[in-house]
This record gives sequence, C-alpha cells and structure tokens, in this order.
Amino acid sequence: MIGKLKGVIDSYGEDFIVLDVHGVGYLVHCSARTLQALPAPGEAVTLAIETHVREDQIRLFGFLSDAEREWFRLLQTVQGVGAKVALSVLSTFKPGELASAIAIGDKAAIKRAPGVGPKVAERVVIELKDKAPAYSELDPAVIKLSGSVAEKRAPQPILDAVSALVNLGYGQPQAAAAISAASRNAGEGADTATLIRQGLKELSK
Repeated sequence: MIGKLKGVIDSYGEDFIVLDVHGVGYLVHCSARTLQALPAPGEAVTLAIETHVREDQIRLFGFLSDAEREWFRLLQTVQGVGAKVALSVLSTFKPGELASAIAIGDKAAIKRAPGVGPKVAERVVIELKDKAPAYSELDPAVIKLSGSVAEKRAPQPILDAVSALVNLGYGQPQAAAAISAASRNAGEGADTATLIRQGLKELSK
C-alpha cells in the first residue's frame, strides 16, 4: 500500500493532480482545500496518501497532513459517508475546525458540506464525538460546556446566557467559549445578566 508520495506536480484536474514521481505519473484525488494549497505545476510536493483498492481499480487520495488523512479515514467509518462525501467535508473544513464542530455537536455546521444531509450530519457528530476532542482546537472546558448546553444539563443561567449570545448573531462555539470564560470570572452563582455582560466583554477582546 502507498502511504506517501514525493514528486513534482505534472498537472491539475477538477478534483485531482497528476504527481510525477521519477517519471511515473500518479493520479491523486484531493479535497478542494488541499488543491488550493498545492504549488504550481513543475513544483515539488509531498503528500500523505490513502490507497483504496477494489477489484476493478486502485484510487489514491492525497493530503497535506497526516491529520487530514486521519479524518478522511474516520469520516468513512460513519454509515453513509464514502470517499466522495469525506472529501467534500474536508473541502469545507480544516481538520481542527471539523474536530471542534463535532466536539460541540454542531450538526448545522457539518451540514454545510455539499452532499451531507441532516441524517448524515447527525451520524457524523454522534459517532465521532468521542474521537473529535483529541483533534479539536477548542479548550476542553468549552467542549464540556457546549455538550452540557446541547443536552440542557448546564445551569439555567448559563443556558440562557449562551442562547442570548446566539440570538445576537454569535456562533454557538463563540458563545459557549465566552460564557465559559464569563462563568469562571463571575463565579458559580452569577445570574444570566451578569454572564451576558461578561460574555460580551470576552467577545470584544
């Protein structure tokens, strides 16, 4: 199995490149985000490779990082997610962004990826939520709070404060992070109004 290729970009296709490795041209499928980050034809590049072998074909998928390749593998463990949908998700999100969205249960964000419907987005969040925090860019405390907010297990003032910030137009991750910080600063007994004020101060920093 091919795990890595180092060569010179020969040409670009709609969703692939031809990578020249010592005179052999490998057709490597990539996410749109990876394609945009690659250099011009004639320049050297090293790609982490995932090899799919079937009876009638061998397909190579290329990634700029091992983390992106790992997410490609993880996504395909979810029912209804094949290589095409996994690449679509990775075209929409950086690995850290994807991990953060899954960690806080943001199904609406996952659904933004072309080809991902509500049921698939829900399965991605449910089936990968225990694996996502390890790759997430978010503070573990924020992930914990977001999970509590989503399941309505957080104290009511915190639930109301996060909801208020979301209604003001902030994203759920931003709101949860701000109220998490506000709660630490104001103490456990803080009321909703205090948390909102402190949260807005955090967001304005």
